[in-house]
Amino acid sequence: MKQSRMADAQSLGLDEDKVAALLLRVQREVDEGLLPAAQVALARNGQVGVFESYGAATAESLTPMFSATKAVTSAAAWLLFAEGKLSEDERVVDIIDTFNTHGKDVVTVGQLFTHTAGFPHAPFRPLQWLDKAERNARYAQWRLSWPPGTKFEYHPSSSMWVIAEVIERRSGVGFTEFVRQRVLDPLQLDDLFVGMPASEHARALDCSYVGDPLTEADYRKMGMPVPPETEVTEEAILRFNEPATREVGVPGGGGYANAADLALFYQALLHGGLDGVEIWDQDTLLDARRIRSGDLTDMMFNKAANRGLGIIISGDEGRSFRGFGKTNSPEAFGHNGAGGQLAWVDPATGISLAYLTPGHDRNNVRQARRGVAISSLAAVCAV
Repeated sequence: MKQSRMADAQSLGLDEDKVAALLLRVQREVDEGLLPAAQVALARNGQVGVFESYGAATAESLTPMFSATKAVTSAAAWLLFAEGKLSEDERVVDIIDTFNTHGKDVVTVGQLFTHTAGFPHAPFRPLQWLDKAERNARYAQWRLSWPPGTKFEYHPSSSMWVIAEVIERRSGVGFTEFVRQRVLDPLQLDDLFVGMPASEHARALDCSYVGDPLTEADYRKMGMPVPPETEVTEEAILRFNEPATREVGVPGGGGYANAADLALFYQALLHGGLDGVEIWDQDTLLDARRIRSGDLTDMMFNKAANRGLGIIISGDEGRSFRGFGKTNSPEAFGHNGAGGQLAWVDPATGISLAYLTPGHDRNNVRQARRGVAISSLAAVCAV
């Protein structure tokens, strides 16, 4: 990270005591031996004021962001919308002809970003991305689980593979090259990767699983529904310890970063760019934050989905169910990732947070509570 992007926390208007409370909370599970590593950063006014690493992590470490990658992929696609090369209303089949099977011809580009496309469980192995014929065969095989646009159900990876394909076809550039050339390089985010170069593998922290999973009885005792099974299995997560998978640049969950660059990325999404380099104009950024999911709700907690163009908007008092802190403003936006990764910016304070850990807690309630606590402490760090 450029030295000019580091600033004293107080000079950015961050409260010393509140920052200390945040860092103690981040450090807690590492000190207790639950998590092997953690990293946290706070940024404001285009600069990083807090950047700390714990356990096996160092400032040079790269941690998988998992679904926090979705915001990077989506923000790259925003450029095509701004340039008139892509429209939310157009049908995917008019871009990818193998989408003409099993009723998928009605799926729109906009539905890919809002998880309303109707194929949340469509299978796609990361290494299939490397073969265009295999990609197209997969698109043709996919079937709808429900009519597109009628409900919200999180698509862990499927819709993002299609967005990456759309980016390639409309830009004429490979997906990972487009992200690097149009977003990451201009912003000089040298420690954020979607598609890891072979030279960077030594910096990557391996994922591991920790803790014990909750039982059905545990969920009943807490009055909570048992989470549905998804493609985000331990096997799928641990696959990212393999160099070949890291190098693909899985658009819905394969990005790697340190917390400082991830926090700076969100500063760019707030301000349009960094260091005087504009990537997105303000009209594009404001439109991306417009909630498109209407009154659709999630399946587990029946809370408003609040989906913008590939990002989640904090919204009402149910924001903690959407991955934000209780003290975030309704305008905060971002996208967290599997394993407890946190990434958001709050326009009310100008603060962006990034929290990364390679340790995936099998107790997903404990993991969720940790995320809410860290975000809640971070959101009030402004003086």
